[in-house]
Amino acid sequence: MKKLLILSGKGGTGKTTTAAAFIDFAKAKAFADCDVDAPNLHLVAGVTAEPKRKDYYGSEKARIDFSKCIGCGTCIDNCRFHAIFPEGDVYSVNPYACEGCGVCMYTCPVGAVNMEEDIAGEMMLYKNKGVFSTAKLKMGRGTSGKLVTEVKNELDHYGKSNEFAIIDGSPGIGCPVIASISGVDLVLIVAEPSLSGISDMKRIIKTAQIFQTKTAVCVNKFDTCLENTQAIEDLCSQGGIPFVGRIPYDKQASIAINAGHSLAEIDCPARDGLLGVFENTFKIF
Repeated sequence: MKKLLILSGKGGTGKTTTAAAFIDFAKAKAFADCDVDAPNLHLVAGVTAEPKRKDYYGSEKARIDFSKCIGCGTCIDNCRFHAIFPEGDVYSVNPYACEGCGVCMYTCPVGAVNMEEDIAGEMMLYKNKGVFSTAKLKMGRGTSGKLVTEVKNELDHYGKSNEFAIIDGSPGIGCPVIASISGVDLVLIVAEPSLSGISDMKRIIKTAQIFQTKTAVCVNKFDTCLENTQAIEDLCSQGGIPFVGRIPYDKQASIAINAGHSLAEIDCPARDGLLGVFENTFKIF
């Protein structure tokens, strides 16, 4: 199964909008949302069925047994993350601050601290419109890359009979993006014609190049700054990166998305631009 990953160097460029339109244009039967910190592809991808849910366990967290704690304060003295606080005559652990290092467990003189598996998020698998794998990481948990890998594993397992899959990634270049890029066949970068958009596009291009992954670029809302759009095209030309099209700014796009519709369903200039980008992308996919 070939995998197309849609990324952006920054948030708000139209990455998820593009992914949802591509899913409809291609009539894709296998797709995933790997933006596990803030998944929203399901809102515009026509996913309505109740998913199969299961807990995702990340790193361990410390737990203090109040019945054993003698309130000596050794744990709080040794916790460099300030995750332990007094609770009456004993101590308790803030799970949002705990990094699971285990120092409190090893230093507790009475063995009142245990390291326990922590439910760090929830995985969801939909099967009403093909196979759609996604997940939601709990606030403050630091295992986003591992969770992205689990989302992709679910996609591979349940969608392996499909010819291709479309994956909506995360903004930026952090752990979830790195985990998303691993093993895909093409990365499509949705760029924004702004100075920050160009800067972040360069960073995600370099990240993809480290993985030796084929990369293509399109520009969303290109007509908001034609000078920067041209600069993006020139950068692609100089770097030998396929430039697959421009998508115009379109007020109808926001209306459609707010109503939960993919732009593939709407007759508007943005839809036409996206269709052109889709066709050019699949020529090199």
